[in-house]
Amino acid sequence: MKIAISGSLAYDRIMEFAESFSDYLLPEKLNEINVCFMVNGMTENFGGTAGNIGYALKLMGGTPEISACLGKDSYRYIEWLRKNDIATTKIHVREDEWTAAANITTDIGGNQITCFNPGAMRHSSNLDVDGLAPDTLLIVSPGNIDDMVNYPQQAIKKGIKYIFDPGQAMPMLKKDTLLDAIDGCYLLMVNDYELNLILDKTGLQREEVIERAGSAIITLGEEGSLLYHNTRQTIIPTVVAPQVADPTGAGDAYRGCLLSGLAQGMSLEDSCIRGSTCASFAVENYGPQTYAFTEEEFTARLATLSRTA
Repeated sequence: MKIAISGSLAYDRIMEFAESFSDYLLPEKLNEINVCFMVNGMTENFGGTAGNIGYALKLMGGTPEISACLGKDSYRYIEWLRKNDIATTKIHVREDEWTAAANITTDIGGNQITCFNPGAMRHSSNLDVDGLAPDTLLIVSPGNIDDMVNYPQQAIKKGIKYIFDPGQAMPMLKKDTLLDAIDGCYLLMVNDYELNLILDKTGLQREEVIERAGSAIITLGEEGSLLYHNTRQTIIPTVVAPQVADPTGAGDAYRGCLLSGLAQGMSLEDSCIRGSTCASFAVENYGPQTYAFTEEEFTARLATLSRTA
C-alpha cells in the first residue's frame, strides 16, 4: 500500500520566556497592550502536520509522499526531507510567499502565545489525486482549507481510501463539507476536543458521527486513545515515556506510525498500538522531528504496552 500525506509544512520557532506573562499584562489595560517579552534565545524546528507524519512514517521504514506547499525559503526544509530520504516530488513551492511559520513563546508557567503565519499554506498543494495509484491510502491532515475540502471528494470519485484528520482546521470547515468528508472516509481521526467541535457544528450525537465514519480513532492525550471499528470500542493505552520534554508532534507521530502499520497490512488495533508507542518517543525531545529510535528500542517499548478492551 502506498501512503500519500496531504497537510502542512512549517517552521516551528520556539522561544522561552523565563518569567510569567501575567506579570507584564495588566487586566485593566488588556485593550491597550504594548509589551515586549525578552526571551532566552530561539530554537527552530521543522514542523507542520504533513512533515511530522511523514517523518514518523519514514522512521518506521515507510515511504511517505508528502503533498504540501512551501514558500521562497523552502530550501532548508527540502534539504531536511532529502537528508531523511523523504520524497519531495509532490511538494509545491510558491516563490511569492514565505513558508508557513509558528512562532511560539512559552512562559515559566507553561502558558503559550503563538503567532502563526500561514504563508504558502494559503495555496493549494496541487496534489493530483487522479494520478495516485489505486492502492494508495491518503491522509488528509490540517493544511490548506480548499485542499481539505477537495481532496476527500476527489478521493471518493477515484475510489481511493482516505483518512480524514481535520485537527485544528475544524473551525474553518463548514457543516456540509465536514459531513461529506466524514461520510466517505476510511477512518476519522480526531482528539476528544475536536470531536466535540464536530458534534457542536453538526448537531449530531457522538454515536452518529462514529457510525457515519465507520471507523474512528479518538485520541485522549495522556489517557491514550479509543478505537471504534466494527461496532466495537477498543481502549489503546498510552506508552509511558521515561521523560516528557515536549508534547508537540506526539499526535502526528502516532499517525505516522499508524500509517506504517496499515501499509504493512496490520489491523487497525495493532497499528494504533504501534502509533501510541511511537508517540512516546516523540514527547521525549523538543520539536516534532527531532526524535529517533532503533528497531530494538521500539520493539522493547512496544512490548510494555498491554491491551485493555
